[in-house]
Amino acid sequence: MENTENQYKVILYYCYAEIENPDQFRDEHHLMCLELDLRGRIIISKEGLNGTVSGSTENVDEYMKRVKADPRFADTDFKEDFHPEHTFKKLNVRHKPEIVHSSLSHINPRKKTGAYVEPEQFREMIKNEEDIVILDVRSNYEHELGRFKNAVTLDIENFRDFPDKINELEQYKGKKIVTYCTGGIKCEKASAFLLEQGFDNVHQLHGGIIKYGLEAEGEDFEGKCYVFDNRLSVDVNKVNPKVVSKCFVCDTNSDRMVNCANPTCNVHVPICEKCGWEMEGACSKECKEHPEKREYNGTGYYQKKTNGYDPYKGFQGKVEKTKI
Repeated sequence: MENTENQYKVILYYCYAEIENPDQFRDEHHLMCLELDLRGRIIISKEGLNGTVSGSTENVDEYMKRVKADPRFADTDFKEDFHPEHTFKKLNVRHKPEIVHSSLSHINPRKKTGAYVEPEQFREMIKNEEDIVILDVRSNYEHELGRFKNAVTLDIENFRDFPDKINELEQYKGKKIVTYCTGGIKCEKASAFLLEQGFDNVHQLHGGIIKYGLEAEGEDFEGKCYVFDNRLSVDVNKVNPKVVSKCFVCDTNSDRMVNCANPTCNVHVPICEKCGWEMEGACSKECKEHPEKREYNGTGYYQKKTNGYDPYKGFQGKVEKTKI
């Protein structure tokens, strides 16, 4: 998309690097983001930083310049896009134990990780190599919305469940495996874990789906890519796009992602525009009638932490529901 004066720049990035005092770094980083009028989600930990933010092109460019000026983050790979408005409602900079929640805290991708495959190289690889395993390491609601053609997907609710699926992947030992995720951060640890478990031909798509869409036109990525901001999903494929997801309510083809308006459910599912308005943003009759249901504005985006749901802990309670 061409940059124009009325557009905001959106960036997605991560960098594994040692931060000795993450609390202090968090406070300083937060003040810098406020100074630059940025909005978004940034996670700081002793193992590095991970973020996605939006702001004016000038301010985001300045932010990237300052981040890369720190020798620890000099090789940070920023994925850049544009949007007519901020893609977040506010700024959150948090200190957490890991920059992506996993059960692989013992792995340091700076010391061991799968070999990078650049987008154009990956494009040729999936065209010409028949005995290759393309492994999606994302959660169910992400790969159900969109995934690479013929990709192996896993039934996981959170990335921290990935190690539990190692037995299912044993059948691919000896084959060439290329992992992928949204922006590359999960693959750093997922590919390293596979190497640790005796898989010896492990690679990862550098920069993930987002970079592949920007640099290789997203060819053979079917559906849309789920993103963690108020867009909810973005187009990737400019060559041979295909809708692979269905409306949760009426089962017609739809790649329009919605968070259920019932905050005690908040399930992430595709819901077509017609059902979205008819159901007032809810995924079921029970959720539509729930007394705490949020007002639907046609987007299906709400703040990620709401009554009973924490994106870092999962569902604290569920309602029994029936499709219409």
